[in-house]
Amino acid sequence: MVTTCGGGPHWASTVFVMELTRMSDMTKLHQAVAAGDYTLVRKILKKGLCDPNYKDVDWNDRTPLHWAAIKGHMEVMKLLIQCGARPCLVTDVGWTPAHFAAESGHLPVLKMLHALHAAIDAPDFFGDTPKRIAQIYGQKACVAFLEKAEPECRDHRLTARQKGLPLDQRDPDWDAKKREMELSLPSSNRNTNKKKHKKSRGPTKFSNTKERKV
Repeated sequence: MVTTCGGGPHWASTVFVMELTRMSDMTKLHQAVAAGDYTLVRKILKKGLCDPNYKDVDWNDRTPLHWAAIKGHMEVMKLLIQCGARPCLVTDVGWTPAHFAAESGHLPVLKMLHALHAAIDAPDFFGDTPKRIAQIYGQKACVAFLEKAEPECRDHRLTARQKGLPLDQRDPDWDAKKREMELSLPSSNRNTNKKKHKKSRGPTKFSNTKERKV
């Protein structure tokens, strides 16, 4: 047991073990959310070691909230948000939970995100908003909702800016990563041919054989 905070090999070893344990729990949290196991999700979060905003690099930087949106697990989603999950965080190509909900046709998820003043009109790296994704996948109910919700989202953002109200609609990590991705494209293609460089969002189902990093 470590009794001091002064460093040294024993302290470093303990920190390393704690970090591995925390990362392992994060993977379990993502899996529990994807499975819709409310009881297990609550149990993991109550440990106090699991960040509900952790981005799983093995799954395209998805957070637990992304998985809840993909699967349409409303109660799990509410629990995550109560525990501090941020709807503004995005994947490695700029997808918010709203993009995944629009793709899968989970209208209640979109309504919840809109009620939370999430940026449901945010474009991904290729310029596609959740509404555009809903159009691509034929999710007509989602398209109809987003056509009304998008201007409301913009109006709220403008009002908040005018009144100096805080808004949690940006992912600083993504802002930096997006800039790096833009600079990596040939200069002639940066604005017109991004879709030629579009990368896969990755599988939406967990695989028992998939290797995961800890």
